[in-house]
Order: sequence, then C-alpha cells, then structure tokens
Amino acid sequence: MSTIGGITEIERYRTGRGSCSYLWHETASLECRVISDITSEAYRDLLQRGWRRFGRDFFRPACPRCTKCRSLRIKIREFAPSRSQRRAVESNQHVEVVVQPLTISPAHVKLYNDYHLFMHAQRGWRLGQTTKQEYATTFLAGNFAFAREILYFAARKLVGVALIDLVPGAVSSVYFFHDPAWRPKAPGVFSVLQTLKVGQDHDLEHQYLGYWIKECPSMAYKGKYRPHELLQFYPSDEEEPTWRDPGIRKCIKNQIHASVDTNERP
Repeated sequence: MSTIGGITEIERYRTGRGSCSYLWHETASLECRVISDITSEAYRDLLQRGWRRFGRDFFRPACPRCTKCRSLRIKIREFAPSRSQRRAVESNQHVEVVVQPLTISPAHVKLYNDYHLFMHAQRGWRLGQTTKQEYATTFLAGNFAFAREILYFAARKLVGVALIDLVPGAVSSVYFFHDPAWRPKAPGVFSVLQTLKVGQDHDLEHQYLGYWIKECPSMAYKGKYRPHELLQFYPSDEEEPTWRDPGIRKCIKNQIHASVDTNERP
C-alpha cells in the first residue's frame, strides 16, 4: 500500500488480454488500480487522464492495438440540448428526481437485476444479477466523499438510479440502470440531462460520460451531447492530458475546404 498525491493505493495491475465487450473483433486489456482512499482533487486529476471507477476499482483501457475507446466530456457551460433531448425532459416531467449520498435498498437490487435481465434478453448482455452485498462491494466500496446517486421516482416507485461523482470542476457519470417499463420515454437521455443539471447547479465545467466508441452503437450515442471534448491519449499521472473539441477541428476543416473552393473558382 502506498499514499502519494492524495491517493492511497492498495494495488496496481493490468488485466490479461481478452475479447472486447464492445467490438468483438478487437482484443481488450485494462490498466487497473485498487484505491482505498482518494481526495476529490486527486480523482479529478485521474478523470482528466481517462480513469473511471466502480467502487474502489479504478480502470482505463490499455488495449494492445486498438485505441477506439476515447474518454469524452461535455462542456457543461456551453451545452445546448437538441430537440430530441428537450423532448426527453418534457416526457418525463412526472418523474421525481432526488440527489443524495449513496444508499442501498431492496429496491436498488431489484431494479438492477430487472434491468440486466432485460438487457440480456434484448441486447445479448452477459446475464448480471446481484445481491445486496455484491451491489455494495461493486458500487459503494470506498465510501468516497464525492460519490452521489440520483434517484428517479414515478408514482413513488423507484424507476431509475444514476451513480455519479462530484469533484472540483466536474461531475462524472459512473453508471445508470432503470426499470425496463420506463424505456420508451428515453430514461438514458433524461438521466444524462439531469446529471448535466447537477453540474450546472454547482457551476461545474465538465461532465465526464466515460468512453465513446464511434463504431459501437451502445457507446456512440455519447457524441450527441455537444459541445464535447475527447482525450487524445492516456497519459501517466505526471503527464499533462490533452483534450480537444472535435467540432472545432471539423469547423476548421470546412473553412479550409471552403477557402480552397473559392480560390479555385474562375
């Protein structure tokens, strides 16, 4: 165990190479850290370098060849919802939203299991069922001060849980699961927007959405939240991270093409 820069680290390791969960033809590996204690400032620095977490387990891609998993963060202060995103808010006005420290209840566990059973049947996910103890180990371990949950209630029934982290300057979306019966009303979009609202209420700069994969439909949706930035590579704790707005690059490219077209006109 070592304590450096606000991080008390128990273990650091890299997983063996295996089949990618998102792109079946790719080989995946993860860089992992088990952390028992970490300050909000130190975790902000890890988020900036592409780290994510479930409980005490922190991780990021370390794949041998593929670099398609890109960390994505929304620029909260400049964000403007699209028409379909506004519709998701309008269609869920009946939903009560509660933001609070992490908790666990039988309703949490049932909702998690119902969601994963549905995704197993609809999307072919590996069947993931949990118990109260397993849920606590996966999501609540560490008891980090920055951890929060957003609970969604419809007619006083728990229909969704979003796990988030609040650190200086940013909010990170950790995990979201919901009642399958709520799915037609776009709960995923609604939850991202509610997390954005938390960021706006705290005057934060970024919302970290995890990994964006252009070629994977279940991950590509994150690119619809604009403007956003992509992490260009996964730096060490000592290196400075480089984030870029792909929209700016596209705008510059269009301007160059327009200039070339104009100059070539007779």
